[in-house]
Amino acid sequence: MDTGLRKIATFVEETMIEGGKAAERPITMVVVAAVLRNPWAGQGFVENLRPEILRLAAPLGVEMTRRLIAVMPSERIEAYGKAAAVGVNGEIEHGSALIHTLRFGNMYREAANGTAFLSFTNTRVGPGALLSVPMIHKSETGKRSHFITANFQIADAPGPDEILVAIGASDGGRAHPRIADRFQDMAEMEQEAAAKAET
Repeated sequence: MDTGLRKIATFVEETMIEGGKAAERPITMVVVAAVLRNPWAGQGFVENLRPEILRLAAPLGVEMTRRLIAVMPSERIEAYGKAAAVGVNGEIEHGSALIHTLRFGNMYREAANGTAFLSFTNTRVGPGALLSVPMIHKSETGKRSHFITANFQIADAPGPDEILVAIGASDGGRAHPRIADRFQDMAEMEQEAAAKAET
């Protein structure tokens, strides 16, 4: 099948020191990014994106997941996310179409043994733009220590008629998390509201 895939790039980043203090262990983030021809390029406004979603999303999900898991096995993954960047001739909806479907996301979520939704970004950029893959904990969505972002760029992508699709993973949260989880905030706010109601 012709997916129009031009290149796949894999990025690995290890953080040993953050804020001048050594991490308890290095935190590794991996991004796998695929650059492909925008299947809707040159067609003007396309109302029905579904045929190309059905054709491309699952094969992309399978190949990108395979490559990421080869670098970071599923048992190491703690946080994950995804991103799409469409070239300047395309619509943001074109990038969104390829990542916001269970045919793409479920491949990765199941391989990572995750239950949470994949956090995401969708944008339109020129070649070489700095891109971000936001991540959350793969099963504990309120765990703020794992609100983490992987940044990367590809010098010649996405071209004007291309889409860049990426998935990311981290084997830990931020190196020195020091803020409360969402659920702690909720409990404290409920207690505060109850105390005010009693006065």
